[in-house]
Amino acid sequence: MIVFPCAKLNLGLNVVSRRPDGYHDLETVFYPIPLHDALEICEMDDAFPSALDCDIKVTGIDIQSNDEDNLVTKAYRLLAADYQLPRLHVHLHKGIPSQAGLGGGSSDAAYMITLLNAQYQLGIDMEKMEHYAARLGADCAFFIRSHPAYAQGIGDRLEPLPDGIPSLKGYYLALVKPDIAVSTKEAYGNIHPCQPEWCCREVVSQPIETWSGRLSNDFEDPIFDIYPEIGFIKQCLYDMGAVYAQMSGSGSSVFGIFKGDPTDVTEAFKHHFTTVMRL
Repeated sequence: MIVFPCAKLNLGLNVVSRRPDGYHDLETVFYPIPLHDALEICEMDDAFPSALDCDIKVTGIDIQSNDEDNLVTKAYRLLAADYQLPRLHVHLHKGIPSQAGLGGGSSDAAYMITLLNAQYQLGIDMEKMEHYAARLGADCAFFIRSHPAYAQGIGDRLEPLPDGIPSLKGYYLALVKPDIAVSTKEAYGNIHPCQPEWCCREVVSQPIETWSGRLSNDFEDPIFDIYPEIGFIKQCLYDMGAVYAQMSGSGSSVFGIFKGDPTDVTEAFKHHFTTVMRL
């Protein structure tokens, strides 16, 4: 059985407070986009000599180590602790860049949960699957439904947006990911939490032309100071005609929203990962 985990954007990301446990409370809007990995499972023959109940092969872009610390195998072990599961071979083909603020690893883990639930008829409802996913990562729970949502807490308190974000329909999204990896620790290192002037949930309900100056990502300024190239990409997208541009999550990918098809993106950023899609 095969599924296709999607990527997400953060439409606005505000770090509003530091928690006693050392984490930070956020507010953001998660928005799924049609950029995918591929995740396939097949049962392991009883005679196959594997020390692992779930082994994984990773192919595609930004290949990480094929080991039991992958979030996909962690998702398997999480469910295997409560349900009877067979030994599995897993093939994960990466189409979503890693360390890009696009949630690829979290999406893979969440889709593994939904895949196992469907394939082996475990009978786990959506809320319980979200609970399992949240144990694997702050934004994992979002990918159980992969529907636009306003998120608070550490990204785990989700309020679905039933109508999605209608203003984006028909627009083009250009995504640029430079060869820069931004760690979560590095991203939070220079953050100063504060309440935003505008709530991102309210801003994204308005026309896109009103987003600039009201919708923001608190990670941008400290990350741009360390990696000016990421800030340069954002400005270039505006210079190319983007109605709105922003870094996603803690970076390093930057997206631009265009009214028409921005055909020169690949040429302008020929040394980076780029993709253009219609929303």
